[in-house]
Amino acid sequence: MTNGPAQTSTPAAGGAKTPATKATLGLTGLTSNAMALIAPGAFLWLTFQIQALYGAPMAGCAMWFGILAALLLCFATAISYAELSKLFPGAGSSYLYAEQAFLSKTHAFKFARIAKFFTGWASHLYYWVYPGCMVGVTAILGGYLLNQFWPNTFSSTYNSPLFMWLFCIVFAFGVAYIAYRGVSGTTGVNAAINIIQITALLVFAIIAIAYRVHHPQDSVGYHLSNGTAVNYQVDQVNVTDDKGKPVQDTWADTPPTPKTDDKGQPVFKTQDRQVTKDDLDKDKNKDAAVLAALTSLGLAEGDPYPVLQKDKDGKLALAPFTVSYKPEDAVTGKAGDAKDPQTFNFHSTGGSVVAPHGFNYMFIQACIAILILVGFESVTAMGEEAKNPRRDVPRAVLLSLAIQGAVCYFFEYFAANYLLHNGYTMPNAAASSAPIGDLMVITGTWLFGSYSAGRAFMLVQASTVFLALIGTTLSCLSTGARVTYAMGRDEEVPSHFGLLHGKNLSPHRAIWALAILSAILGIATVTVYLGNTTPAALDKHNFWYSLGIFKPETYAKLPNTLVIITLISNFGTFLLYMTTCVIAIVAFKEHHTFNGFKHMFVPVFGLLANLACMLFYLIAPFTVSGMRWKEPYIALFVAALWGAYGVYYFKSRSAKTGKPVILVERPA
Repeated sequence: MTNGPAQTSTPAAGGAKTPATKATLGLTGLTSNAMALIAPGAFLWLTFQIQALYGAPMAGCAMWFGILAALLLCFATAISYAELSKLFPGAGSSYLYAEQAFLSKTHAFKFARIAKFFTGWASHLYYWVYPGCMVGVTAILGGYLLNQFWPNTFSSTYNSPLFMWLFCIVFAFGVAYIAYRGVSGTTGVNAAINIIQITALLVFAIIAIAYRVHHPQDSVGYHLSNGTAVNYQVDQVNVTDDKGKPVQDTWADTPPTPKTDDKGQPVFKTQDRQVTKDDLDKDKNKDAAVLAALTSLGLAEGDPYPVLQKDKDGKLALAPFTVSYKPEDAVTGKAGDAKDPQTFNFHSTGGSVVAPHGFNYMFIQACIAILILVGFESVTAMGEEAKNPRRDVPRAVLLSLAIQGAVCYFFEYFAANYLLHNGYTMPNAAASSAPIGDLMVITGTWLFGSYSAGRAFMLVQASTVFLALIGTTLSCLSTGARVTYAMGRDEEVPSHFGLLHGKNLSPHRAIWALAILSAILGIATVTVYLGNTTPAALDKHNFWYSLGIFKPETYAKLPNTLVIITLISNFGTFLLYMTTCVIAIVAFKEHHTFNGFKHMFVPVFGLLANLACMLFYLIAPFTVSGMRWKEPYIALFVAALWGAYGVYYFKSRSAKTGKPVILVERPA
């Protein structure tokens, strides 16, 4: 979506000039703009953690197949959008289609205003929440990168809440300012961003597959210890509380049962040991052999402390870390056991990556994957900027979804899932703020020969993700502002939203309102992004962690705000896509180009598929192990509240403006 249509001036009555759009975009330009919102490079990084976490401990096994299911749903909706854009090639997308579809009918025209308003209202739940979600996930990315640059100040487990809150405000208003200025040349920028981010993530995908191929069963491989990639086993120490006492480990049931061994003795939580200053001090470390080994290995303070074993010459050497893909390691625990539930860790074969693994698991992943595929419809709002809108806009809708969904995502998600092993499992991904970043560190360390090089590889990749996020957030914020602008221009919402800036020709009132909302929703997204996990105790105590930190056991009980905001946005998407499928059926009913497959079967399938995804979240929390009710029910409550308020607002607005709810005659 461009930030502002290409503007020119045309004479008006009395010699005055009024702004008008200029048709400049061909198929390549339109496809590039649609692809900017989907951003497959960025969303692999952003949503992998959500997909690993939600429905844990087992649903992560169906990640790839869930994307396939979501893609089929999106294609059904995309075909409806494409067909509608042929019929009504204007600038307005679903909001325009709803009105025109009903007005074109002999009897159904009377419901045109209702259809138009509620299409616009439903799209707001998507277009208003989605930018806030993007602001939040960008803040999480920023928090992750802080640890990479300043590990002594920022935790590798906890992103600083204070930093993320401030980042959400600055980022939301910074992107809004770009949209407010109505920057031209966005199509070229979007094309460049698409090339950079897709290339970067495809490079990672190739390296990930190569890593798996070059590390067969029982070979020496890499794993992460406090964010550092190493190929040796790391010594363990007990986790201690604030009084220095060891913390007893617990089972996964609720409330958690303390763990004990066969003799009834407590089992304590452990964590990776780090090399301390005393370990390297010959006056304090009296074990000369250990000191010599640590020194010869070049280990420094803060490095993972190795497990040492004697080699054939009797000297202390590193105990290597060996890779496992064994089926008995791939899935652990016991089915139906609350204490030790069945848990998916990694795929033992490539075939396992693309297998469905279960209807419920596939559905969970599909409902999350909607977030990574939406955006193809944004190009339908650019009909006035297309040289040949009836031909190129429908093609751009389908082409953008095919390139990024059926090509990029399929390859990237296969590679990322195939890379998982006993050194980095699905539970590790669920507990990380950036699992793809972690995997890049592992693969980069292997390929380039050192942790510092692997870390540099990850940072380069992260920079492309950040770049793509600016474009994505800008695109969805601009799209959301335009929907509000269109409704304001029609006086379906306060008319000041329907004003363009006198100089920049941007819907500035709608943009700044959305900036405020995006900052608020971004803060909400990051506040408890570790909810439904049990992280280690906070290892940093400074200004940046003075607010917004909870105890590990509290995080386990709290709903995950990142998942909640994601689901609210997705439910808005489901509502908009369902509405658009209905509009497609109405638009082509009795039309001379009616095709039974494209104009009835496909939209009905899209309608039912979107509806099934929403209904799934009502039932699944009580039937799928590991899927909690808090996140989907909170999101469904917000969606229902928005719908109820929409009914109230529409009736009161109609009474205030004197507009008829049911049209008596078709407008000229």
